[in-house]
Amino acid sequence: MPPRLTAVTDPSRSRWSALPPFLLWLIWASCLPLPAAATPCSDYAIGRYTSIPWGFSTNSYWVEGPAGVVLIDTQFLPSAAREAVAVAESYTGKKVTAALVLHANPDKFNGTAVLAEHGAEVLTSAPVRALIPGVDALRRSWFEARYRPDYPDHMVLPDSFGDATATRNLAGLEFKLHVLGPAASKAHVVAELDGHLFVGDLVANRHHAWLELGQLDPWIEILQRLKALQPRHVHPGRGYEGGPELLDRQIDYLRLVKTRVAARHPAGELDGATKQALIEEIEGQYPGYGNSYFLNLGLPAVWQALSAEPQ
Repeated sequence: MPPRLTAVTDPSRSRWSALPPFLLWLIWASCLPLPAAATPCSDYAIGRYTSIPWGFSTNSYWVEGPAGVVLIDTQFLPSAAREAVAVAESYTGKKVTAALVLHANPDKFNGTAVLAEHGAEVLTSAPVRALIPGVDALRRSWFEARYRPDYPDHMVLPDSFGDATATRNLAGLEFKLHVLGPAASKAHVVAELDGHLFVGDLVANRHHAWLELGQLDPWIEILQRLKALQPRHVHPGRGYEGGPELLDRQIDYLRLVKTRVAARHPAGELDGATKQALIEEIEGQYPGYGNSYFLNLGLPAVWQALSAEPQ
């Protein structure tokens, strides 16, 4: 028996009629039946909060368990973190008791202070936690003046659950937390629950990928490993959730980017005309994708990575 999935998308027909539409996509799921020898898992609910584009259209997921609510990724803007918590708690009638940070970019960790002040346990892997101070310092130089006063006053680190894949009971639900290497960031966590994978920016559905590292082959390898888990549902860092086909689409996207960059024989510096031509090629292949400005930073990184490969 597959999980039960429904969606509420029309604000005029939902209890959220006073809230903007980007808050309104809600997914419900029930645990699959388990063998008699296994401990049955309680019914759970999954919802998605998506920030406005000023906050990079960032997804945070809330998962309602029998003992509270888990928020997955804490948002870029503190105001968005507070809204995500308010939506989850208002809808479920339960407190957000835990949060997960899936990788070391500020759209995932900036809301840590908000969650900690709320009394939630905020967790990530030891590798992700070790990266956050350096990433925070760099991103503050990019964003703090622009976003003030809606930017964290100071960095607050999440706690670590360790440096290896682990199972943690959060809000009465058993999450498997996969510790993974470099892709969109230098380290990642993927949260697995009953056939649902929460993957952060490893997958962007109908959005351009954050290619800052330029290391596409390790990224593709991670996505292949996630496919082997045979998930039923994939919850991306940006865009709507879907099935395992989202993993295949992301692999195809990364392969196309690498092929297009390699076709221009990367060597030395990437000049502006070539970069613009690549951007136009990729946008033409993926019309309507969000966050196209990510390519402006990402393509030079891919170019540099390919230039460093043995010829």
